[in-house]
Amino acid sequence: MLEFVDAALIEPTLLAVYLVAAGAMILSPGPDTLYVLTRSVGDGRDAGIASAAGISVGVLVHTLAAVVGLSAVFRASEHAFATVTIVGAGYLVYLGVRTIRDDGLLVEDDNPSTASPFREAVLVNVLNPQVALFFLAFLPQFVDRAGHVPSQLSILGAIYAIVTMGYLVTVAVGSSAVRQLLFTRPRVAAGVRWLSGLILIGLGLRLLVGSVFG
Repeated sequence: MLEFVDAALIEPTLLAVYLVAAGAMILSPGPDTLYVLTRSVGDGRDAGIASAAGISVGVLVHTLAAVVGLSAVFRASEHAFATVTIVGAGYLVYLGVRTIRDDGLLVEDDNPSTASPFREAVLVNVLNPQVALFFLAFLPQFVDRAGHVPSQLSILGAIYAIVTMGYLVTVAVGSSAVRQLLFTRPRVAAGVRWLSGLILIGLGLRLLVGSVFG
């Protein structure tokens, strides 16, 4: 039992890097933030919190899919897993560049949905293929291949879901202030976008170098 726990644990330094990278991605203004913000302003705080919960459930669904898929790849071949790691690192660089360049995410929606905020939020997240690609690219970078891969992936995904939930609930509760900050102070939103993008680019380059020359 103790051997399994040790194999599932994530090295503290690696976990710290993961938290920084995950925080950068979560804080970057994107569709999930905008959806929760829109529902909060249009339908009230409770709807926003329900939306935040739905997005977090979607994150867990993507985590489960990543655990099943990546675990299968890992069992098949270490070379295949290394290939996924390199491709994933390259995707993080691409994602960082796109985050910096994409200034059209924050577009106000004057027609908020009347559907169940929780159910719709789950679908918004689960049906977004870019989120699936992100998890397939992101999670393997923080896994110790000598340990229990499925457990580590599950822990990382659960942490991401918890941090996402905390951030989006904060957005829902402070929806008016967040709305004003994002829509009336574009420099603030741009600063967050640039910081998030640069962190993702730096992480991707670091992982690419480590995978190729490590």
